Amino acid sequence: MLTIDVERSEDVAVVRCAGRLVRGQEVSTLKDAVISENNTRIVVLDLSAVEMVDAGGLNALVSLHNWTRDRGIKLKLVNPSPFVYAMLKCTQLDRVFEISSLHDAFMVLVGADCREARHAASV
Repeated sequence: MLTIDVERSEDVAVVRCAGRLVRGQEVSTLKDAVISENNTRIVVLDLSAVEMVDAGGLNALVSLHNWTRDRGIKLKLVNPSPFVYAMLKCTQLDRVFEISSLHDAFMVLVGADCREARHAASV
């Protein structure tokens, strides 16, 4: 079973996933959650609590990567569990996705907000 929790802050959606990302209803649940965030600039998939991923789950991630890219949305994978990271590395999908720690992703987002605020203040 896969559970999804979505938190949105302005134009960033954080999609927290827990459980098994496997072929079937779990893949559909993830796709629906990400596609519903089509009015955002960045979708962050927190995979820290995903304990299992199969070929169907990996295919769903690639499909979502393509879907977001085609819409100008940035997709970031953060904190993949050791098993998920090993699968991404084994299939060389670690070269396709932007993968980082949640802390690093947060710092990039905060840094971008700070740069935009400084730019707006200087204009």
